Amino acid sequence: MIALIQRVSRASVVVDNQTIGAIDKGLLVLLGVEREDNREKMQKLATKVMSYRVFSDENGKMNLNLTQAGGSLLVVSQFTLAADTGRGLRPSFSGAGTPEQALGLYEDFVAFCRVQGVTTETGQFGADMKVELINDGPVTFNLQV
Repeated sequence: MIALIQRVSRASVVVDNQTIGAIDKGLLVLLGVEREDNREKMQKLATKVMSYRVFSDENGKMNLNLTQAGGSLLVVSQFTLAADTGRGLRPSFSGAGTPEQALGLYEDFVAFCRVQGVTTETGQFGADMKVELINDGPVTFNLQV
């Protein structure tokens, strides 16, 4: 399972010209599901995302996690993260999870974060989404489990 996380000042998702999810300070999480992913990996990745120390403390060092910084999550499904780009000029998606598997793990990821007390907004699974963000830093990390 893959999470490309970006520290943001704000971020939003628009579908059919309507904003369906938006946050101020926090993390935009682009979430990709691979064929071998399961609930255990999902929980491990969600915990890592929420615990990852990417927010600045009083000394300007990245020492604070999402909760300590008072941030929120915006989670957007992104199957292209599971692409194999090692050969040729066209990505292969043979390693990506099935739509049913990905939807289940995406929904479980969001629910898990919410149960942990983190304000979590979402995109719309499978939709043509327009994602807008102000990357704070910029700070971007690729997390995998």
